[in-house]
Amino acid sequence: MVAQSDSSNLHHVVIVGGGFGGLYAAQKLAKAPVKVTLIDKRNFHVFQPLLYQVATGGLSPADISSPLRALLSKNKNTEVLMGEVTEIDPEQQTVKLRYRDVKYDSLILATGVTHQYFGNDWEKNAPGLKTIENALEIRRKVFIAFESAEKEPNPERRKDWLTFVLVGGGPAGVELAGALAELAHGTLKEDFRNIDTSEAEIILLQSREHILPVYPPHLSLKARKSLEKLGVTVKTGVRVDDIRGQLVTYRDGDKLEQIRTRTVLWTAGMKASPIANMLAECADAQLDQAGRVIVEPDFHLAKYKNIFVVGDLAHYPDGEGGILPGIAPVAMQEGFYVARFIRNGIQNRPLKPFKYTDWGNLAVIGKHQAVVDMGWLKLSGFLAWFVWLFIHVFLPLGI
Repeated sequence: MVAQSDSSNLHHVVIVGGGFGGLYAAQKLAKAPVKVTLIDKRNFHVFQPLLYQVATGGLSPADISSPLRALLSKNKNTEVLMGEVTEIDPEQQTVKLRYRDVKYDSLILATGVTHQYFGNDWEKNAPGLKTIENALEIRRKVFIAFESAEKEPNPERRKDWLTFVLVGGGPAGVELAGALAELAHGTLKEDFRNIDTSEAEIILLQSREHILPVYPPHLSLKARKSLEKLGVTVKTGVRVDDIRGQLVTYRDGDKLEQIRTRTVLWTAGMKASPIANMLAECADAQLDQAGRVIVEPDFHLAKYKNIFVVGDLAHYPDGEGGILPGIAPVAMQEGFYVARFIRNGIQNRPLKPFKYTDWGNLAVIGKHQAVVDMGWLKLSGFLAWFVWLFIHVFLPLGI
């Protein structure tokens, strides 16, 4: 048994990250005989599945953000600290912040992922969408584009302002493209006098042969048709070569093509947060190609069994030759499991091995439209949108 971290003799669980994985772990430990400290560099939880709505002006940041202290106010054993981890010392069982050190008995790391530009310096010209700050930056770029087009007398330069390029055809790219199309072709249609926003061109570039590649082909096709019905131009099997100035250069087979635009948005790749590299250095953690931490069956590190990694940061096999995807339901279930693992370990109670319950793949495509693949249930249209709403909104409210 490791040494206790404070005079109360309660096992101290430190959780780093207030996303779905960290928050659900803290909730599960609410009545356990432990002390919990949740650390995040922000003091609020963001409902990431709706970030695209903030990015396109459909929702405000407050609509999808909840203070961590309020969410955990009924957890009398839980303390929330706002801070950024600068170092982890596994031997001393200490997490170091800029202003203090925090001792732990068990450490849960749930810091998620950040954007992956594959070695290219494109972030300044093509912001991604993972945080409230990202969403507000995208919103600023989008609305500045319309305002700039409104006052631009030159037709060619006006067209550049009214061309929006999204790189990446996964759920985030599809949802953002659909929302942008509805904004341009519907919401803003009557708001300007010198431009017709319905003439805005939204172009989605996808390197694979289908958008939403993890979905069955017929649902991917329905998603594409839904986007095209909204006015989105979908180009698949193309790879971006460069983003520079007002040009996006992409490769389509053997041909190089270019698009003139003033607005490029990135939803093409993710890499693990810097915590992963920190673990590789201090705890000999093994990382996969995307920088995610390879964990044992109970989510702890091979060398340190009291350090756990969950959510997007973790590389966990799905039993079919792949790994569990970086989506909210995975993080929730992993956070729950690790919390139970720690609680049961303290109480000397057995725990069944982790088994992920697959709620399927879901993506929203415009207002009241979605695609859902739940294995036994494959839907598109309004009913699929309602299923998406239930899984992403109503279920989390029950935490």
